[in-house]
Amino acid sequence: MSETVRTHARVRASELVGRNWLNTGGKSLDLEALRGKIVLLDFWTFCCINCLHVLDELRPLEQQYSDVLVTVGVHSPKFEHEADPVALAAAVERYEIHHPVLDDPELDTWKAYTARAWPTLVVIDPEGYIVAHLSGEGHADGLAVLIPELIAEHEAKGTLHRGSGPYVAPEATSGTLRFPGKALFLPPGRGSASLAGTADGGSPAGAPANAAAEKGSWLVTDTGHHRLVELGTDFDTVLATFGSGTKGYADGPAAGDTASAQFNEPQGLVLLPEDVAAKAGYDVVIADSVNHRLRGLSLTDGKASTLAGNGIQRLLETGPARVDEEGAGFSGSLGNDPLDVALSSPWDVVWSRKLNAVVVAMAGTHQIFSFDPLTGAVSIIAGNGLEGLLDGPAHEAWFAQSSGLAEDADGNIWVADSETSALRKLVIADDASITVESAVGKGLFDFGFRDGPAAEARLQHPLGVTVLPDGSVAVADTYNGAVRRYDPASGTVSTLARGLAEPSDVIVDHTQSAGSEPLLVVVEANKHQLVYVPIPKEAQQVDEGASQTHRPKSPVAPGALELTVRFTAPTGQKLDDRWGDPTQLKISSTPPELLVSGGGTSVGLLRTLELSPDVLEGVLHITARAAACDGPETEDGEIPDHAACHLYQQDWGIPVVLQADGDTELVLDLRGMD
Repeated sequence: MSETVRTHARVRASELVGRNWLNTGGKSLDLEALRGKIVLLDFWTFCCINCLHVLDELRPLEQQYSDVLVTVGVHSPKFEHEADPVALAAAVERYEIHHPVLDDPELDTWKAYTARAWPTLVVIDPEGYIVAHLSGEGHADGLAVLIPELIAEHEAKGTLHRGSGPYVAPEATSGTLRFPGKALFLPPGRGSASLAGTADGGSPAGAPANAAAEKGSWLVTDTGHHRLVELGTDFDTVLATFGSGTKGYADGPAAGDTASAQFNEPQGLVLLPEDVAAKAGYDVVIADSVNHRLRGLSLTDGKASTLAGNGIQRLLETGPARVDEEGAGFSGSLGNDPLDVALSSPWDVVWSRKLNAVVVAMAGTHQIFSFDPLTGAVSIIAGNGLEGLLDGPAHEAWFAQSSGLAEDADGNIWVADSETSALRKLVIADDASITVESAVGKGLFDFGFRDGPAAEARLQHPLGVTVLPDGSVAVADTYNGAVRRYDPASGTVSTLARGLAEPSDVIVDHTQSAGSEPLLVVVEANKHQLVYVPIPKEAQQVDEGASQTHRPKSPVAPGALELTVRFTAPTGQKLDDRWGDPTQLKISSTPPELLVSGGGTSVGLLRTLELSPDVLEGVLHITARAAACDGPETEDGEIPDHAACHLYQQDWGIPVVLQADGDTELVLDLRGMD
């Protein structure tokens, strides 16, 4: 039988140490101030898509148990930019985090709780003892069992204190846009000028709006307001809005003040070719990221519809193993009903002339999908779902939170691969086979601000990409606050603009609205605006160095290393062994020479690795997954038919240093206790 993930040992929680507190009204918190509450520490970093998923998973629990549960976000940065307190405050507002956040830039609290991955959750009982240590996402169901157990136990002991928590809401940012995500140019005749009704704010959508739209317009995902806004080429005139502005999910009328359609942090958007749009019945495809859906928008009648996605976050669904023994992932069609397919944080979309389909950056699963607007077919076209940087055949390639897409003149797709700080390319052959190449980027923990030869150049968490008129590629280098340029002809990287506030997208503007030369349009997310940026004749050369994410290195001995990943299914769940062992490990290393044996993919959560004595340090890449299903066991011990099932998964990058007196075993918690 399953049992709750709790320890029988009494482990005292460590004090919460950091630079500053957010969402507390300027007050500092400590464990003594939280005594009597169930405390949930959420170790996160704002670049991490898995961390953003966990924020949404926890919201219902926070609301249900608001009088006894206090969530504390411990922000432990991966990238240098994330250690900036101003950037962190913006992220806390952007993601509507309604609990206290501890700024932990030196990883003091991270190290005290032996966190090894983002996200990590630690549960502390009302007496100040650790009762659970969880890695990855998908733990909401288990917490929904554990929290009532703790409530009952500590009410009986008299150690539970009900009442309001320490959260104090910050002052909200106001303006037409709030943390905009992506933008799309609408040529004259393709915008909403013909829509009847009113423009934003109730003013008639008449002659002034039509006159502004004669130059074309810009459709922007107003991500923080959960809507889309159509702007004139002055970036000031509002021509139309789409979506009610209330976070949620609803199809239907989307235009103007009477809109009932709802979005949840929409991101990328693409305008379909006119002939395709006429047949499909909508003009724009939108990556509705937190709803885990693709949405359609008709600019002729202002209606929103759902094109693909069942609303279930894909990593929370069980399914085929993500990789086989050779590391190849599933590719191909995901079924005939697009509304029955689970997606995961679609972040950007682009039309592919070669594939005759919308290409989707599926950030949550580290893969690239496609969607055919005419047939509804949804397919995985690249990426085996493992997080990292690995080129080659599409079904063997690794991506890491791909967030920006652009098609070049040859029909290939450029990818801003944010978590590897890389610029990648899908090379699409005439037979539609795909090979993945990397132009800039080294690995999951390598970043910086360095121009020059592409092999040595560094970016920092890029979110957008576009192809320039000369065939070179511009990148919204988000955490460096810059627009960078990669020249495929010379294999070099340069800088086009600096001093931008988290640019999340970049697009070439050919309208000559601000002069005779083509300009760049940059979505400046943290200044809540779109801006024109000239394409300089002479690009800058910047070298502020290359960096790596600095986390504590685990001392390990050369030779045999016994790896154990602990997993205990929550109360009411059982490991799903109906088709064999439901657990899996995928292991590799950087450099590859670090791992003499024990790499690859196989079932089970125990593995003996052999580490080379000739390598001084490196990173072990470990992916663990386990599938468990709901419901009481039948008399024969089997899981009932039609039981709801859950996938637990975490990717770790464990920095190690080899020394003779180092550890000979490594224990990680997927769902267990330190």
